[in-house]
Amino acid sequence: MKDKYDVVIVGSGVSGLYAALQFDEEISVLVISKRELSLSNSSLAQGGVAAVLDKDNDNYKLHIADTLIAGGYKNDLSALEVLVTEGPTDVLNLRELGVKFDSDSQGNLSMTLEGGHSRHRIAHHKDSTGREIVRRLLEVVAEKPNVELLENTLLCSLQKDSGGGFWLSVMSEGGEIRPVFAPYVILGTGGIGRVFKYTTNSAIATGDGITMAYHLGAKIKNLSYIQFHPTGFAPKDATRERFLISEAVRGEGAVLRNADGERFVGNYDERGELAPRDVVSRIIMQEERRIGKGDFYLDITHKDADFIRNRFPMIYEKCLEEGIDMTKDWIPIYPTQHYLMGGINVDTKARTSVSGLYAVGECSHTGIHGRNRLASNSLLEALVFSRRAATDIIVNIRVNGSPVPKDEPAVPSAAGKPLRSGIRTAIRDILQEAHFVTLDIQKAKENLPRIEEMMRELSDEGLAMSKDLIEARSAVTVAYIVLSEDIANS
Repeated sequence: MKDKYDVVIVGSGVSGLYAALQFDEEISVLVISKRELSLSNSSLAQGGVAAVLDKDNDNYKLHIADTLIAGGYKNDLSALEVLVTEGPTDVLNLRELGVKFDSDSQGNLSMTLEGGHSRHRIAHHKDSTGREIVRRLLEVVAEKPNVELLENTLLCSLQKDSGGGFWLSVMSEGGEIRPVFAPYVILGTGGIGRVFKYTTNSAIATGDGITMAYHLGAKIKNLSYIQFHPTGFAPKDATRERFLISEAVRGEGAVLRNADGERFVGNYDERGELAPRDVVSRIIMQEERRIGKGDFYLDITHKDADFIRNRFPMIYEKCLEEGIDMTKDWIPIYPTQHYLMGGINVDTKARTSVSGLYAVGECSHTGIHGRNRLASNSLLEALVFSRRAATDIIVNIRVNGSPVPKDEPAVPSAAGKPLRSGIRTAIRDILQEAHFVTLDIQKAKENLPRIEEMMRELSDEGLAMSKDLIEARSAVTVAYIVLSEDIANS
């Protein structure tokens, strides 16, 4: 690792890697990943990438309309138009790069259907699309001589330099903390799922980038717009990370059943199982209250067994590990935290309100999702706006050059008082109680003072810098912003 780069990208999901891919050899880029390079929410994305690629049977207006409906018409239309019109080119570019999307015998992309979509427009790689995209992007980016990839590397602090640019304090796997300077920083740090008790998110999703941007003064918008997926695998033994049963399973004909074995979603919404995921999540909660039973199932046993195994090999194997053969058994499911629609507010070039700081992917708020993300729009957003961020940075470097740092960086110390145990568990319990599927405003008001007290405790500069401290500070900051928004909007 050098002392200075033109661009530092924090996060190795699709948005971070696709951004890194855009820079030519004259621009030095550092990509840091808190854990292994392949561990990200992107890698867990099962369904695919939504894009209008079949102009005979689909069009941009339909994709926009479906997204607006899912988002409750709270979407930013200008950003949405950019997403839908530019996205197909990025999806085809992935294919040119060697991403193995499923195709028919003639080589045409196989497009599937998911909840909320009016057309078959989801390009996919079986049921592990995100993992396939990350796999290939990592291979391509690793070949670029101007890009350095570091895994198990923690961003400890992010400071603005008075001369322009940023100082980043970076902790290596061995525990050494070093300052790095960069005129431009792209945050692609993912979502906030690990701030909740149950989530589909990977271990990296603790809101670190959002928290650091917040403390730099960047505008955070709609952080309380949190999506709960209706079909998280519900094991008998409670586990924090819930394996996702993709929207595409319902798209291929799976139905939801209650504890009595009855289909019920159509009793609440005429779209049935293909209603948007926030709608289905709320319906499950309503049905639980109606019948007084919390057991729910996804049933695709009426489909051909070979089709199920070939179309959903990863889900099939995961279910088998839990003792469920989805070709014969109903899959136990329950809503779980899945995605963040809000985040660091950005414009259509992914610029935050802090000069030189960009945010892409799930940690950003482009406004395209509104109150609820339409299935498979997330990977598309990651592609389109990370490319736009990189393009804007390239233009700025060519026009303005790179600033020279003026300040001495304040590097945190790994020595100090240990973090009190149990604090993150307490934060998770609070959010699970106050903001799960439907808001409990009374619980939000009761718990906000507790969150504020924990914020004061964690701001102690005498605490030893560590991954646990960074993630605890992120969790409490996210909880504070979410509950504050809830109360302000109630």
